[in-house]
Amino acid sequence: MFSDADAAALYDVLNPWDPDGRPDDGFYFPFVMGVESVLDVGCGTGAMLRLARERGHRGRLVGLDPDRAALDRARRRSDITWVEGTAAQAPSGAGFALATMTGHGFQCLITDHDVRSSLAAIHDALRPGGRFLFDTRHPQARAWENWTPANPDDMVEIVDATGRPLRYGHQVDSVVGDVVTLRGTVAQPDGTVLRVLHDDLRFLDVASLGRFLAAAGFDIEAQYGDWNREPITTSSREIITVARRRSGAADSWAPAPAETAESACS
Repeated sequence: MFSDADAAALYDVLNPWDPDGRPDDGFYFPFVMGVESVLDVGCGTGAMLRLARERGHRGRLVGLDPDRAALDRARRRSDITWVEGTAAQAPSGAGFALATMTGHGFQCLITDHDVRSSLAAIHDALRPGGRFLFDTRHPQARAWENWTPANPDDMVEIVDATGRPLRYGHQVDSVVGDVVTLRGTVAQPDGTVLRVLHDDLRFLDVASLGRFLAAAGFDIEAQYGDWNREPITTSSREIITVARRRSGAADSWAPAPAETAESACS
């Protein structure tokens, strides 16, 4: 038996939030710590917002996710607001300074309708001049070609939160247009399968992302090809976007440097 709660706990083991050791987490965290209000879209188990609160963030923090089991883990911290819902159900008129969508969560928006309705809701949840930060894998890197059990880096042996040894790996079931369907398998060390998890991921290119953002009322403030903020090139593996909700006047907001934000709140 491998329940939804087990899957949520496994996610935390596989994806610990570590802005001091992981460049992707380290990219987002100064933005979060540098503003007074944050909406984390697709917050999962809430690791980013929980750490922000632990390190002294005193403003409004809201996590939004459709996964009830993940939110049950997030709710262990009660001084953050946790909302069950999709990106398209982001709270209109909430006036957030920043919205985030980490961990390539944007790629879970599969159809054009999903993308448009989600961007529209996120736009309406931000104040004029508010930022939306998100990342997607660049389709030119064809990351899915390495998602196979034959790749030793794609099969991990771990111990879950209860002390149970597990094996986890994933592989591609299909590639149709820009949508990749994955199958993740959780098994015992002897290979006995406990659960199979299915995911669809959409790989949008830079131009397509730009069109969707412009139509939703966002201006692209910056885009990077890696977590060191290098420009997007023909070898980039990521599309990391800082978008700004259009407003009538220029907004001079910028995130505090990581060491300043974290040392001030520790």
